[in-house]
Amino acid sequence: MLSKIKTANNDGAILLSILDNTEKMTELDPENMYNRIFDLPEQMSEALKIASAWKVEKDLFSEIKNIVVIGMGGSAIGGDLVRTLLGGTLLVPFQVCRHYVLPEYVDDESLVIVSSYSGNTEETLAAFEDALERKAMIVGITTGGFLEESAQLHEVPILKIPEGLQPRAAIGFSFVPLLIFLEKIGLVKKMTDAIKKTSALLTSQRDRYIESEPTASNPAKKLAEQIKGKIPIVYGGPTLTDVVSVRWKGQICENAKNMAFANNYAEFNHNELVAWCDNIKPHAEHFIVIQLRDADDHPKIRRRMDIVHRIIAGNGITVLEVESFGDSALTRMFSLIQLADFVSYYLALLNEVDPTPVEAIETLKKELAG
Repeated sequence: MLSKIKTANNDGAILLSILDNTEKMTELDPENMYNRIFDLPEQMSEALKIASAWKVEKDLFSEIKNIVVIGMGGSAIGGDLVRTLLGGTLLVPFQVCRHYVLPEYVDDESLVIVSSYSGNTEETLAAFEDALERKAMIVGITTGGFLEESAQLHEVPILKIPEGLQPRAAIGFSFVPLLIFLEKIGLVKKMTDAIKKTSALLTSQRDRYIESEPTASNPAKKLAEQIKGKIPIVYGGPTLTDVVSVRWKGQICENAKNMAFANNYAEFNHNELVAWCDNIKPHAEHFIVIQLRDADDHPKIRRRMDIVHRIIAGNGITVLEVESFGDSALTRMFSLIQLADFVSYYLALLNEVDPTPVEAIETLKKELAG
């Protein structure tokens, strides 16, 4: 059942969705997560401006044999998105490390990019020290904190990005500078134009999702209403949408405080698919499946998605199909990310929770530090 509030008009009391009452929405969002989501195109443009001004000595990063991005959570997702975007073109191995220690192969011919929005993430700082000991080629992206202090001490190049955001709401700052840095050292080309076009597309498309657009004609609000009261399982393909499915899961968990899970084709067809059987039918009302599709999905992956849709729906579970849009891989990727951000925000309001705080994470950090 949708969260409702009572309002009055000439016909008396009626029921409206929270999502059609901007006053109630503002009340539930005191720290204004909505503006952070709305401003993604501007954030990408600002990140491009900052990254373009970054003075990089290209000669210091020659003969790179592999790339490792160190990060956690919202700071790491930018690295994952770059890895996915460049998966078919980058000629050196690229890995994201979410750990206290680096992969064993990292050495002085490895490029290590340290990404920590706060600059104080303990796993990232430990891996940074590991990179220093291995004499890797290192750069950092942060707002400050211990990472900036340590980088200055060891003369490691650092790009400062604007502070004051939740890391998950700073995806433009974790993604764009990393991509532009790779362009500056000659590993990729024509990224600046692609980012500008993506920002323009997101600006034009967000009018469909804004809070003043009624639920009846707002795809993000309608999708949030379909998810309300359920556990979404988000499936992406093995290429462009693999990390995007994880972004959907993370945003739903953090913003909406709503359990969610993600997996990718074709791997889950060899294990998880078996659980979508008769045994799930008594619990069907508690689940909803969201399939993320892209124009460049392999034909056999699209065929698998069609078949899996029928299998899951046959057990009484709602399956929704969400297609990316745009004229490049980057625009298509971020079309899905923008939608996920708005959906998770509206789902938070339907769940009547503040989308900004992440109390469980803060509790964990305090106990680890104690």
